Amino acid sequence: MTDSTRPVGRFSIRYGDHVTRARLDGRPVVALESTIVSHGLPRPDNLRVAREIEQTVRDNGAVPATIGMIGGELVVGLDDAQIEHLAGADGVAKLSVRDLALGAATGADGATTVAATSAVAAAAGIGVFATGGLGGVHREASTTFDESADLTTLARTPIVVVCAGVKSILDVGATLERLETLGVAVAGYGTRRFPGFFVTDGGHDVDWQLDSPAQVAAVMQAREDHGVGAGALVLGNPLPADEQLDRELHDRTLAEGLGLLARDGITGKAVTPFLLSHFHSSTEGRSLEVNVRIILRNAALAAQIAAAATPAHTALGFSLPA
Repeated sequence: MTDSTRPVGRFSIRYGDHVTRARLDGRPVVALESTIVSHGLPRPDNLRVAREIEQTVRDNGAVPATIGMIGGELVVGLDDAQIEHLAGADGVAKLSVRDLALGAATGADGATTVAATSAVAAAAGIGVFATGGLGGVHREASTTFDESADLTTLARTPIVVVCAGVKSILDVGATLERLETLGVAVAGYGTRRFPGFFVTDGGHDVDWQLDSPAQVAAVMQAREDHGVGAGALVLGNPLPADEQLDRELHDRTLAEGLGLLARDGITGKAVTPFLLSHFHSSTEGRSLEVNVRIILRNAALAAQIAAAATPAHTALGFSLPA
């Protein structure tokens, strides 16, 4: 077992060389998921965007750690060749937390979801994770009981997740209710409105507003100091209104996609990729452009937060609940 390969928590993790150097030097690190590379974006855009995300993290003062599985081995900090492999290979497994042991035992190549990335990152001591949009409670969940494993994982994972809210194809209000029930903290970045992924405003208020990377870093430090609450902080970072997907186009495309789901009987884990693909084709690529803007903005903010938290900063001026 080398310095870059060691058991951490429940996982045996190998660190990429650049992440190992960053840990030794005490430099800030940002976790990134790999499902956006293998399942979330079409080829060849997926590889280009993956590289842009990592470069954005570097440009904002942190070290990127894209997490994935290669030949059954979890890697925190995939190198460029490994990212290229996951971007181009067929049959890459989509790994949530429940799939990690199965993937490891069968020698799988796999891409980690929000849930798995959060769990592995926290086990590896990484405090900040950038993604696009969270999974959540699906529409019609009252009868299907369909909700993402992201929610329960975040309830027990102490990490800051910088996102643009939950995917707007889901039931946003029900997802916020579940996050509250599960004890997951939620704040808006520069806003008290929860963002709606493709659109700036998801239609719901949040109780807390944070306005700077230093404030977010102070929350991280306070959580550590108090030792109370083991869940994540979901930080909703909305797109500027002039960068969102046209609202009328969004609503029309979503309604059409939901109709197709019902017609074709598509359910479960197939729903999200189907609807995202429908958005891409029906908006003639405009939703993809928005999706890329989302993840790049979140990667930049996550890097700034990680830098502010290394060493941890303290700050005043929180926007408290009314």
